[in-house]
Amino acid sequence: MGSLLAGYLTLVRRTNSMHFDPPDAYAGIEADQPVIVAMWHGQHFMIPFFRKPHHRISVLISRHGDGEMNAIAAHKLGIGLVRGSGAQRGDQVRKRGGIKAMFDMISVLERGENMALTADVPKVSRVCGKGIVTLAQKSGRPIYPLAVVCSRRIDLKSWDRSSIGLPFGKCGIAVGQPVHVAEEASEAELETARLAVEAELDRVHAVAYALVGSKDPGAGRASVIEARAVAAAEAVR
Repeated sequence: MGSLLAGYLTLVRRTNSMHFDPPDAYAGIEADQPVIVAMWHGQHFMIPFFRKPHHRISVLISRHGDGEMNAIAAHKLGIGLVRGSGAQRGDQVRKRGGIKAMFDMISVLERGENMALTADVPKVSRVCGKGIVTLAQKSGRPIYPLAVVCSRRIDLKSWDRSSIGLPFGKCGIAVGQPVHVAEEASEAELETARLAVEAELDRVHAVAYALVGSKDPGAGRASVIEARAVAAAEAVR
């Protein structure tokens, strides 16, 4: 299945015309490499579309069953792997390999390779977690928010509103403004950076969907999750 997925994504990439925002979307990333590429869950299938052949990049993929197929596909596409994932609760991070993955991602960046990962943690879509800004703080590398959307696609009704591109359409690729995190950043500054990544990811998704004449089916997910969290907290009180 992983090999089939890699072949299918190659077909989709070759049969879609590419449309970028900004037009010189690669310029900032090329100048700043290595960089941290941020994406929302649901778009992770599409990230290989942005990679140029000479880009050295690894991607963070979870260690559960579904992640295994994605890991095989990434390997077939020439993308490096770091296994592990974040979590909503601190006690789950070690169980999911998040701590080791953090050290491995820092090593990838220190080798001069780019690192791609989802900014949101599993089951909490469109809410940026602390992991990606911590990686930026520890590595000293900038975060570049990225969205990749196909005009012809299947939008799944999953928790992350995953999209799977289809052949013979056009593809919108939007790159956001980089977010820098100082090594000595305070907790307040880390939170500011987290919110900046979240806002910029939402913006580039809206832009990418607009490039292909569509609207983002996952827009507003963060507001829904926040409302549920507030309601749960009120119920406990």
